[in-house]
Amino acid sequence: MRVPSATFFGAAVLQALVGGALGLGWGPFPRLGMPGIASGQVVAFALGAAFLYGYLRSQRSRVRLSLRATVLRRELMRDILAVGAVACISPLQTVLTILILTRLVAQFGTTALAGYGIGTRLEFLLIPIGFAIGVASVPLVGMAIGAHKIFRARRVTWIAAALASALLGALGLVVAAAPDLWTARFTQAPEVLASAALYFRWAGPCYGLFGLGLCLYFSSLAAGKVGGPVLAGTLRLVLIALGGWILAAAHTPPWTIFALVALGMAAYGVASVVAVRYTIWGIER
Repeated sequence: MRVPSATFFGAAVLQALVGGALGLGWGPFPRLGMPGIASGQVVAFALGAAFLYGYLRSQRSRVRLSLRATVLRRELMRDILAVGAVACISPLQTVLTILILTRLVAQFGTTALAGYGIGTRLEFLLIPIGFAIGVASVPLVGMAIGAHKIFRARRVTWIAAALASALLGALGLVVAAAPDLWTARFTQAPEVLASAALYFRWAGPCYGLFGLGLCLYFSSLAAGKVGGPVLAGTLRLVLIALGGWILAAAHTPPWTIFALVALGMAAYGVASVVAVRYTIWGIER
């Protein structure tokens, strides 16, 4: 992971530099505004992708890629899509959930929306932590499944899930207890600080369950049994959409929508645990 991690870090720095130069007009560069900011992302990650491709073609890589030597095989594409096509639903569910929540919170006023927006910024930083641990479990679980060592695959899964849950849960408890550590970096408006603090008091304690579900999703990918975690994401989406519509129609106070966010995270984590626990991954040999 050293080379891709360093590459993504370098791309992030380059994105900020190029986006700032073209967006804000630093030095001799033109001030392009938002198109300049977008250009920073395109340029940085295009160069990062080109570098990683060159690395995978070099002798330094353990796995060497060659487009000319790669023959498309229907059975391999079928194996990939059998898991990947279903797994694509999960990130769409996540984005759709955030869009629905943003629309619902907006009905509670601009102050509630600002507090929610600051809270979701932290979630976007926490999600990659769960992703990182989940991705690390993928090859371990996959190799164990391939060797028909189901007990080992499940042990790796639960250890990774516990680690992700502990890390995100600890961070969630910190922001629930001291929300200004995060929110004060974005605003000093007392009403917005209070709204964000209210959000973190409800959502923060459930970050651990959210991280638990994220990590179990990746382990299920490696096992080829991703249907359960995807259904858990569906449960969260339906709960948020239906519950949010009811709360908005009833003109309840803002804390109710934040409580619904917490309930959705908890439901996602618990449902993922149940799905993985009772899904058959194979026969031990």
